[in-house]
Amino acid sequence: MDRNPPGEGALVGRRKVHQGRVVEVAVDRVRLPNGVEVDLDMVRHPGAAAVLPFVDDDTVLLVRQYRWAAGGWILEVPAGKLDAAGEDPAACAARELAEEAGCRAGRLEPLGFIWTAPGFTDEKIHLFMASDLTPATQELDRDEVLTVVRMPFRQVLALAEAGEIPDAKTQAALFQARLRRGGGR
Repeated sequence: MDRNPPGEGALVGRRKVHQGRVVEVAVDRVRLPNGVEVDLDMVRHPGAAAVLPFVDDDTVLLVRQYRWAAGGWILEVPAGKLDAAGEDPAACAARELAEEAGCRAGRLEPLGFIWTAPGFTDEKIHLFMASDLTPATQELDRDEVLTVVRMPFRQVLALAEAGEIPDAKTQAALFQARLRRGGGR
């Protein structure tokens, strides 16, 4: 039985609180599907793409990146924000793969997308799997501090399953790739 009332929500008004380099923070006045009006804090984000590069059938590349918000270093897939409104997520994934991991993909396969935290942000990350890699020039942004890590896919999956890779986009890309590659380990 569907317990959700019929209808859609509607934006009644918006008050911008802050405009940053990457995000906008606003308070949205929203009419919910049940007719109730509420103020919701919203972080608006242009979206992003993340890519899990396969060196071969058994080996992947990740980046160990310093993340201030996470309190230090985390292991994650190469990723970055969409640079322009309407940018093709596959083009973004290819760019980030070259810039962060120093390689280009001969094949880029979509793995779906995730909402990072739909309770307060509209950030959507498009996930990809890359293969047939060739070298490219790594070009890190000024605020990117990372090293490329080459690991067996099985080992990375085991780390994720053990809770040692807490990054959501990386977990989602890993588990989607495992499903696409036959579900096994």
